[in-house]
Amino acid sequence: MKTPPAGTPADGSANDAGEAPVVSVVIPLHNEAATLRELYARVRGTMEKREESWELVFVNDGSTDETPGMLDSLHEEDRRVVVVHLRRNFGQTPALEAGFDHALGQYVVAMDGDLQHAPEEIPSFLDKIYEGYDLVSGWRARRSDALLTRTIPSRIANWLMACISGVKVHDFGTTFKAYRREILGDIRLYGDMHRFVPALCAFRGARIAEIPIMDMGRNNGKSHYGLSRTFRVMFDLLTVAFLLRYLTRPLHFFGKLFLASSGLATLIGLFLAVRKLFFGVHIFQQHGPLIILATFLAMAGVQFLAVGLIGEILTRIYFESQNKQIYTVKRVCRR
Repeated sequence: MKTPPAGTPADGSANDAGEAPVVSVVIPLHNEAATLRELYARVRGTMEKREESWELVFVNDGSTDETPGMLDSLHEEDRRVVVVHLRRNFGQTPALEAGFDHALGQYVVAMDGDLQHAPEEIPSFLDKIYEGYDLVSGWRARRSDALLTRTIPSRIANWLMACISGVKVHDFGTTFKAYRREILGDIRLYGDMHRFVPALCAFRGARIAEIPIMDMGRNNGKSHYGLSRTFRVMFDLLTVAFLLRYLTRPLHFFGKLFLASSGLATLIGLFLAVRKLFFGVHIFQQHGPLIILATFLAMAGVQFLAVGLIGEILTRIYFESQNKQIYTVKRVCRR
């Protein structure tokens, strides 16, 4: 085991003194009562072998089974267990965001709550991040998912994301990651964008590493993922691509569309003018469709320009306004 950074408290003494823990393990949950006790025991067993003080942040994402009551019991049994109950099922990304916001650790490890991730691999993430990286991402080199509905679409999305962002990561989709606290402060998550955190962090200059992990498969319950999510991920990928390149300059994106549309409309107009002036062609009879196309392109160009200008205004409002959360908390259990 690598030595934690200097000044790291040991054996939970930081918690005893009322100070922030060194490591926060964040786990969003939705109807995971069948595996919750085992998950807690394995995380606790793993972290108690470490020198760092730690906390375990469970986020109850609107569970309707016995999960809420079990979480409250765990909180009463173990002072290191923090429970964030959301008012309804917001989804994995808002649940992770809630966990990040309530985690106090200098280093944050996030993972799924269905035992597809092995808690015993947490030390590998911590040892790697102590080497000076800002984010350490897991890589499911051998996946247990269905080939056609999950594995192939995931590989395509990962390849596209790597090409768009320039981040050489094999597996953007896994939740199993470790972060430095300061890098999370610059990231706000929407949609299903938790899977694109490496690209968003790299955009802000973060140092990123990747380590192989085991894909344990889901042994209990029903998976919350399916082929339908692939389409939502593809839309989010387009959003991330836009944010990475044009977040602070949307007019540069829509301006290109404006130039393309208006330029093509101008060329068609010049062609029609030459045909009319030098060849005496009856424009409406012989080139009616071209006139309609040129009109459509000219109108589209104006709309692209207008959208770009509106985007510039919204960008300034976004950066100058107060931050708003994408979730609401019902209650928090913390001692």
